[in-house]
Amino acid sequence: MHLHDVWFVLIAVLWTGYFFLEGFDFGVGILTKLLARDRTEKRVLINTIGPVWDGNEVWLLTAGGATFAAFPDWYATLFSGFYLPLLIILVCLIVRGVAFEYRAKRDDERWQRNWENAIFWTSLVPALLWGVAFANIVRGVKIDAHKEYVGNFWDLLNGYSILGGLVTLTLFTFHGAVFVSLKTLGDIRDRARAFATRIGAGTAVLALAFLIWTQAAHGNGRSIAALVVAVAALVGALAANLAGREGWSFALSGVTIAAAVAMLFLALFPDVMPSSLNSDWNLTVSNASATPYTLKIMTWCAGVATPLVLLYQGWTYWVFRKRIGTQHIAAATGH
Repeated sequence: MHLHDVWFVLIAVLWTGYFFLEGFDFGVGILTKLLARDRTEKRVLINTIGPVWDGNEVWLLTAGGATFAAFPDWYATLFSGFYLPLLIILVCLIVRGVAFEYRAKRDDERWQRNWENAIFWTSLVPALLWGVAFANIVRGVKIDAHKEYVGNFWDLLNGYSILGGLVTLTLFTFHGAVFVSLKTLGDIRDRARAFATRIGAGTAVLALAFLIWTQAAHGNGRSIAALVVAVAALVGALAANLAGREGWSFALSGVTIAAAVAMLFLALFPDVMPSSLNSDWNLTVSNASATPYTLKIMTWCAGVATPLVLLYQGWTYWVFRKRIGTQHIAAATGH
């Protein structure tokens, strides 16, 4: 196996980690409007991800940086062709971070309500757009012989990509609902589990349609195994949620996300960004990669830094592992 193949796998792992962690993060943000009955419950939901949301975004930065360094042509074509949706995602992530930090800066109901609304919308929009973006990467876009994107924004909106966006939106919301049921106490915990059951049914239908479409149009022998795992894990997550086994349900919903992302990358390989104009113009792991020397240095750096990041983030989740409820929210503060 060549180093560019190794880095394709590593980038897939980074995106998997990002969607697993930021998936429930986005889901909780969406649930602040769909599940919480009052502002105290909104604060409970926000506090479940308060200590970890910024750490989850490190995976996105690492995935983007790794793509830039390991596959510069892929990075350049992707970020120029998908400029508008990626810019919208970036703005949402910036506003979302500000909302988490500024929400409690003033003891004013209108101030806090506006920032909470910002958290909802800046969670929902990226959850939708990430699915649209990755569906287009697998489907193929208008890339010419010079490795340049020659389409426009509207070319990115098609039936397959919109379905992909709906899948990530509903799957992340389900993942978030299961996380809330795992991290809270009392009535909000019960309602989160009931909500997960309701949205889980719709998620299963959309996900099954999208994964079968992906396999039929772009799949191979490798990707069909990931499809089976994704479907089985989602069914298991729904069953565990119904049985009140929140830990198992969360783990299995995470496996669903991981297997679905794996399926997309397995269907994509050895391409990194297919051309819908001419297959000879596809960006592949070989023609879009950096030099072997660059990849070698990156591999040594990743080997040292990655275990440290995993240990630190694992420690963070361990420290903040306890459940919370409305009884833990101080009435006089916005935290």
